[in-house]
Amino acid sequence: MRSTKTNEGSRLAQGAKLAGAVLLLCGLGLIAWNERRVMDYTAALARHGAPVLDLGAAGRPGAGQYGSVTRVSGMPQVVDAPHDNEFNVRSDSPVLIRHVEMFQWREITVGGNTHYEMDWVDRPIDATSFAKPAGHVNPGAFPVQGRQFEAGEVKLGNFRLSTEIVRDFPGRVAVAVDGKTLPPNLAATFTAHDGVLFTSSKPERPRLGDLRVSWEAVPLQDMTVLARIDGDALVPGKPARPGDTGFDVQVGERSLLDVLPALPEPPMAPVAVRAAAYVLAILGALLLAAGGRFGRDILFGIGMGVVAVSAVAGAMWLAGDAMAASVWLLFAVLGGGLAIWRVQQHAARASH
Repeated sequence: MRSTKTNEGSRLAQGAKLAGAVLLLCGLGLIAWNERRVMDYTAALARHGAPVLDLGAAGRPGAGQYGSVTRVSGMPQVVDAPHDNEFNVRSDSPVLIRHVEMFQWREITVGGNTHYEMDWVDRPIDATSFAKPAGHVNPGAFPVQGRQFEAGEVKLGNFRLSTEIVRDFPGRVAVAVDGKTLPPNLAATFTAHDGVLFTSSKPERPRLGDLRVSWEAVPLQDMTVLARIDGDALVPGKPARPGDTGFDVQVGERSLLDVLPALPEPPMAPVAVRAAAYVLAILGALLLAAGGRFGRDILFGIGMGVVAVSAVAGAMWLAGDAMAASVWLLFAVLGGGLAIWRVQQHAARASH
């Protein structure tokens, strides 16, 4: 009877050791696979160019970020709104645009037939080049010019945006003006009609040389910007190819892969995979020690599992990233220290 029980106990111990070896190997294989894909992703990012930070809406300027490319998203904040001082027009937007048009003669040729009509045009038309200039002379230069006004400061998240980026914001909305806010010298010349200024007292029946002045603004809307970090500002980066602006602006909340489709996809849950590798290795170490004096010593199992996983990961990173390898090997040393301490504790008890 005793022999039968001994054999059963021996088989159970061997089965536990076999299961432990399998779990330990699975843990080591899992960490090796995980670190290899993290290393491949890091290498792909390095081939892409400057490091890319995905700061989103909550990102803040920080040490070590200078020169990095980042994605920042959210609603722009206009700190210093643009102002057209000449007409006393202001808009709480990143950009304010003044449009100036004059009612002028235009020459239109269709199918070899030429005719003339008057219309609103945003630039002076030289009538001397007309086929029949007589009776179609235009006034010439505009007394008032169209202009664009940028906000003194626009922020996205916690970063200031450079003027080049602000100018690239898409979209336009009309800005209605009230004749009562005009300076006295212009109030005597212009009449407001449906939010637009006219030099004609009858805007529905303009005459040659009448001016029409209107304003548009870039609307405030959720934006995503990819640009280079320069202190607390986002500025254009180095163009990757001719014609490249060095930054990207898109409407709405866009992911980093939406903005940079060529960017490699990051590995899924690398931290969770590392945790799973540690758990498998620790369980494997405990099962391998089953039946011996360390079979029920959880701290010893933790130490041995940490040593095995961290040593494999550290060895993999040695050739590519000395800092990462140092961190992994530090964990291996700590795990080894824990296991050695438990061995010493057992030895001390045995001596007593």
